[in-house]
Amino acid sequence: MPDTFLLTIIFIALTTMITAFVKGKSRDRCLIDLSGDEIDMEMISGKTVWGRLTVESTGLEFSYGEPNKDNDGHKEYSFLLYKNEYSQIQNLILYHDKLDEKRREIRQKEIQKTHNPNFLRRNKRRVRNFFATVRDAIMEVINLFIGQAKKLSPAQAISGGQDKYVNEMKKDLFGLSATAFEPLLEKHIGKKVVLEFLRNDKVEEYVGVLKDYTAEFIEILDVNYKKEGQEARKADFVVPRSLGLVKHLAEDKTMRP
Repeated sequence: MPDTFLLTIIFIALTTMITAFVKGKSRDRCLIDLSGDEIDMEMISGKTVWGRLTVESTGLEFSYGEPNKDNDGHKEYSFLLYKNEYSQIQNLILYHDKLDEKRREIRQKEIQKTHNPNFLRRNKRRVRNFFATVRDAIMEVINLFIGQAKKLSPAQAISGGQDKYVNEMKKDLFGLSATAFEPLLEKHIGKKVVLEFLRNDKVEEYVGVLKDYTAEFIEILDVNYKKEGQEARKADFVVPRSLGLVKHLAEDKTMRP
């Protein structure tokens, strides 16, 4: 009979290595869609940060076009927001009028493709959702393996003490690719929707094309975004799911292909 305690140790070691690799590559899809462009980030505190966005697995960096001189006299060339600070985000905005002509054309084509997807684009999400189902099945196998290892291992007391550690690794590994799958949202991908957005305890509504969602964010394209005291501007909009909620379909679905 194989040494189940040794197998458990090997499993933990392999999972640790895989988790470290996946963590280094994983970036939120809604955020990565804005990467490389000039983005405004409004924060719950009322502060606004703008710059060219770079998205990493551990956070965001906004690079300034020109250095900003702080009140203390030193120069600042970028702003960093770490992943554990994402709760401070109110929204991220890509204003279309900030794009150069080439990037504006690319963005308009992306909006058209999202709103009128071809066969491959429509089925890409189905494939992704299939693998999400496979991921869940693998989770069940891992849980079963760990449970059996505990029952059979003479070092049950030791492996039992690793519950918290193993569970954290599983959460890290499989949580990285989690999208908080939402059937109500999924069937409206690529359609015009009404997003209800909470700002300063008031609900604002924005109409746009639902492009994507993840466990933390929702991405809406081609909205008329208006800040208080300013005229509306065309923009793409990423909001935390804690503040934004898709509440209505804004087009006749019977007219869609």
